[in-house]
Amino acid sequence: MTSTLLTEDQQALVETTLNFAQDHLAPRALDWDRDKHFPVDVLRKAAGLGLGGVYVREESGGSGLTRADGVLVFETLASGCPSLAGYLSIHNMVAWMIDRHGDDAQRERWLPRLCAMDDLASYCLTEPGAGSDAAALTSSAVRDGDGWVLTGVKQFISGAGASQLYVVMARTGGEGAGGVSAFLVDKDDAGVSFGPNERKMGWNAQPTRQVVLDGVHLSADRLLGREGEGFRIAMSGLNGGRIGIAACSLGGARSALDRSLTHLADREAFGQRLLDAQALRFRLADMATELTAARALVQQAAQALDRGDPKAPYLCAMAKRFATDTGYSVADRALQLHGGYGYLSEYGIEKIVRDLRVHQILEGTNEIMRVIVARGLTEAFR
Repeated sequence: MTSTLLTEDQQALVETTLNFAQDHLAPRALDWDRDKHFPVDVLRKAAGLGLGGVYVREESGGSGLTRADGVLVFETLASGCPSLAGYLSIHNMVAWMIDRHGDDAQRERWLPRLCAMDDLASYCLTEPGAGSDAAALTSSAVRDGDGWVLTGVKQFISGAGASQLYVVMARTGGEGAGGVSAFLVDKDDAGVSFGPNERKMGWNAQPTRQVVLDGVHLSADRLLGREGEGFRIAMSGLNGGRIGIAACSLGGARSALDRSLTHLADREAFGQRLLDAQALRFRLADMATELTAARALVQQAAQALDRGDPKAPYLCAMAKRFATDTGYSVADRALQLHGGYGYLSEYGIEKIVRDLRVHQILEGTNEIMRVIVARGLTEAFR
C-alpha cells in the first residue's frame, strides 16, 4: 500500500499491525498450517491491540475503526498468515453484527468478551443443501412459549468448536429471505455439537466444522434483531466480510510478491540475476499493478460502506470478486517465479496459494458476486 495516501493514524495502525504480523504470525505460520493448530493464544494477543473488535463502537468495548481502516488491518495481518487474518475478519464481522443489530443487553453480555477474544465467534449461514442459495436454508426455529427451539446443520463454519458464540440464521416463517431470523447460540447450549474438523486444501490454521443444532432451546433474548430480519442482518454482515476477505487476499499476494523479488534477486541463471531478466521484470510489474488496482477498488468499497452509500453492496461484491481473483492469480504466478522452490513447503509460497484459493469461494462465491454486480448494473432496465 502507498503510505502517502494514508492518514497519520492509518500509517500508525498499519505499522503496529505489521509488527504484530511479523513478530507473532509469520514465524510460525508454516508450523500451524502443517500441524492444523489454531493459535487462540496469539489471537488474544491481537485483541490486546484492539483487533478483536475493529468495527465495534468504543462505548461497546471496541476500537471504533472505519471500514477503510479495517481493510488496512486485514491486508497487513494476512501478510503474516492469510488463514488467521481470515478468521479474524469473520470474528469481527460477527462482533459488528451484534453491535449494530443487538439490543443493549446483548451488547453488554457478549461484546466485552468478544472484543477481548476471551470468547471467539462464528457466522452460521451456509448449510449442506443451501450454499450459494442461502435464502433456501432449512434450519428451523420453532416457537416454544416465549423462546425458540433450533434444529438444523450448518456447514463450512470457520472456528466451529473453538468459538463460544455462533450467530445462526434459521427459518422462523415461510419460504425465502423474509422467513429467516438470526439467533445467538452459545457453544454450551444443550443440543449444540460439532462435526469433525474438515480436511482442507488450505486455511489449516483454523478449524472448519459442521455446527449441529439438535433441538436447542433458546430464550427470547437470543433473537438478534426482529423476527424475519435474519437474512437482511446476514447480508449486512457479509458486505463488510467480503471486503475483509478481499483485503486478506491482497495481503497474502503482497507477501508472495515480496518473496518473489527477494528470490529473483538472489538467484542467477545464464550469467545474470533472474531479477535483471526483462521478461521476469515485466511479470513483476503486472503483478504489482494488478494488486494496486485491486487495493483501490477495495478501498472504494470500504469508503462507500462507511458513508452508507446505497451502492455499497454492489461495490463490495465487485471488490471481493476482483481482489480475490487477483490475489490468487498473483500468488500463483509468484509460485511459478520460484520454480521448483515454490512447490516446497519451506518457502511458504505454496501455503499462500492454498490459503488464497478459498477466498474465491467463501463470503459468497465469485460467481454470486457477478450476479450481485450484474443486478446492480442492470437495475435501471428492469
